[in-house]
Amino acid sequence: MTTSTPEANAAPSPRVPLVEMRDIRVSYGGVHAVDGVSVDLYPGEVIGLVGGNGAGKSTLIKALSGAHPANEGEIFINGQKVSISNPRDAKSYGIETIYQTLALADNVDAAANLFLGRELRTRLGSLDDGAMESATREVMGRLNPKFKNFKVPVKSLSGGQRQSVAIARAVHFNAKILIMDEPTAALGPAETAQVRELVQQLKDEGIGIFLISHDIHDVFDLADRISVMLQGKLVGTVDKTKVTKDEVLAMIIIGKLPEEVSATEMAELIS
Repeated sequence: MTTSTPEANAAPSPRVPLVEMRDIRVSYGGVHAVDGVSVDLYPGEVIGLVGGNGAGKSTLIKALSGAHPANEGEIFINGQKVSISNPRDAKSYGIETIYQTLALADNVDAAANLFLGRELRTRLGSLDDGAMESATREVMGRLNPKFKNFKVPVKSLSGGQRQSVAIARAVHFNAKILIMDEPTAALGPAETAQVRELVQQLKDEGIGIFLISHDIHDVFDLADRISVMLQGKLVGTVDKTKVTKDEVLAMIIIGKLPEEVSATEMAELIS
């Protein structure tokens, strides 16, 4: 006869979000660019953050990246309340931002970009090009094994390969939370597929991603949950598998959750 222990009968511990932003408010003068927004992100998850121009999504993410600290609200990383006043604070918590422009130095190669501003040096003080290239090959081998152009300036790389370099730079320096701003903008189908593979690899490594995008198709391809903003407020966060693109479009335009949208409103939206 087996006896159960208190430990065996205990309910499983709830998962702790990688990031939790609670009641975030950001004002520019008297304008509430972000007004009481709460979102969370779990390890290995992609949250698509969508909304029209001026919805507040970029401002919300700037509060997390330290580019524009929140006026009010709380941010938790792995369950611990943190203070993020500038980008250096964000980096210390493993938060990295990959902007649409990628912020790469076009005239140097992948390794030089990976270590830009954080170069490795030999004991004599000269640049340790060998060590930097070796580290670049290691991280790129995990993220994008097809990447072979280690010796050429990044300006000659395709958009997808340039995205790989920007992501590798973040991951090499221990990013656990990635903010990706329009990662497939201006990319062709093949390069977009390459970015999709990169995102999947990041998820497999347990990295959480906030994905900012105007492209609803992009969001449905890459995100697990979708958070919709309108006029600085959160309309809601939905599971991608439980909504249609039209329903998310209604959230973006009308500002209502799928169950709140009438048949007439939906018909007018898609007509």
